[in-house]
Amino acid sequence: RNLGSLIFIDLRDRSGLLQIVFDEESVGAEGFAKAGTLRSEYVVAVEGTVQKRSAAVNENLKTGDIEVIATSLRILSESQTPPFAIEENSQTKEDIRLKYRYLDLRRPDIQKNLMLKSRVLGLMRQFMANEGFLEIETPILCKSTPEGARDYLVPSRVHPGNFYALPQSPQLFKQLLMASGYDRYFQIARCFRDEDLRADRQPEFTQIDCEMSFVEQEDVLNMFEGMMRTMFKNVLGVDIPNPMPRMSWYDAMDKYGSDKPDVRFGMTIHEITDKVKGKGFSVLEDAAYVGAIAVPGGAEYTRKQIDELTEWVKRPQVGAKGLIYIKLNADGSVKSSIDKFYSPDELKVIAEAVEAKTGDIVFVMSGDSNRKVQTMLGVLRIEMGNRLGLRDPKVFAPLWIVDFPLLEWSEEENRFTAMHHPFTAPRDEDLPLLLTNPGKVYAKAYDMVLNGTEIGGGSIRIHRRDVQKKVFEAIGLSDEEAQEKFGFMMNAFEYGAPPHGGLAFGLDRLIMIMAQRDSIRDVIAFPKTQSASDLMTQAPNDVDEKQLRELHIKTSLLMKKDKEDK
Repeated sequence: RNLGSLIFIDLRDRSGLLQIVFDEESVGAEGFAKAGTLRSEYVVAVEGTVQKRSAAVNENLKTGDIEVIATSLRILSESQTPPFAIEENSQTKEDIRLKYRYLDLRRPDIQKNLMLKSRVLGLMRQFMANEGFLEIETPILCKSTPEGARDYLVPSRVHPGNFYALPQSPQLFKQLLMASGYDRYFQIARCFRDEDLRADRQPEFTQIDCEMSFVEQEDVLNMFEGMMRTMFKNVLGVDIPNPMPRMSWYDAMDKYGSDKPDVRFGMTIHEITDKVKGKGFSVLEDAAYVGAIAVPGGAEYTRKQIDELTEWVKRPQVGAKGLIYIKLNADGSVKSSIDKFYSPDELKVIAEAVEAKTGDIVFVMSGDSNRKVQTMLGVLRIEMGNRLGLRDPKVFAPLWIVDFPLLEWSEEENRFTAMHHPFTAPRDEDLPLLLTNPGKVYAKAYDMVLNGTEIGGGSIRIHRRDVQKKVFEAIGLSDEEAQEKFGFMMNAFEYGAPPHGGLAFGLDRLIMIMAQRDSIRDVIAFPKTQSASDLMTQAPNDVDEKQLRELHIKTSLLMKKDKEDK
């Protein structure tokens, strides 16, 4: 701001903003003239005297009660006019900000996120060291093990036609470390998964990966509850419940329609199948399961709003065929989309079963599978929580999800698959069911959930070869296939392996929630877009034909070119 006899600039570095004052008497004629040429994003070095502000205190700045009277100025680097303003909570489109990420990273809110992440990492390292964990690195170039998400593959130049895979997690290596006698391991590990992306997913991400020997589930949960309490107390001044609440996987699915429930608000799912039968309404009469949620204050919704919600649940992301509603109006009357089939008293009985109150609206869904309907209602519940402002980012509600099924049925593959991974230990009492009734086997598995996001997951592992063989058999993996994919680990267990278990935290997701952001791209220095592209470096990109030939790779594009050459 040039006022003629005085020039004011805001000097910014990672610690914040500071007002610099230039007057000709203090900085000299040459320095004053140079100050007049300064523009946004110039890099400068200033010397001067710190003093109390001559004007009123700027309450918006941490340094708002002081200013620097400059005595010298050097311009270290000039800047073109940036494509967007370097300011907090920028409204610039994300694709522009990611293209110029080196400018976006200058924004104070992004810098705060990365400084928060650095502080959390430092505290985690200190906590783990104090608890006797060793920090050990594991390989980035690994063997492909197709059980799980899709691998990123890396071709080998010296082994033509063969490929490495980038690790989806250090799972196998950390179990081998337990077999090797390193009884407490952790690593800040880079992981890679070629999967469809969302706001809380990236193709490459960071895990806090941990493993312990001679432990049971309770030992692991207590250890990492302690770490969470340390993080939140020291970084945010927030007290995490001690002990943290626990919920079984079955309760989570029945009440919240999700294995990562947001328990900051109610609106839980209720089964009303037996309350709606016998009235001749085929949609509910023929359904194997009918469920409902009560939305507070929803009786005021207009028909237009309800129609919009009905279309919303029909989207492929939800998959519902429609939405039934029951309004409990303030005057005591009841209005419903099914009042041709149900009397007001019958509708009130349904609403009472869902714990609805006067002024609420009940949304009902039905189908041939309880899990399918519960999942759809769970998605609707989260959407209504967002619309009603019930998901306060300043409130932190962590819990453990426990008692998972070991296996789940895959319609696509027509077989049981591991719900977590095939090295998760079944409960001891369920071992006889592994080959006779595998769907009834519980796992010694646990997930840590925070505000509706899974931030960590783990299990007690299988350490006996005979049990591992039974699990492989239950998921349809022959001895030959198991040996081909996991032989090196199976062989290691032939030489004595301790009972062990662990957990991996999704660092980026955790920081996203602690920083009260909606996307993990805001807490990663150089993230990819939802199409797994880097707009700044233009990756992925074409490579030279010579590189492909060295790797013994011929793409369909090269094959087309060869045909054209012939």
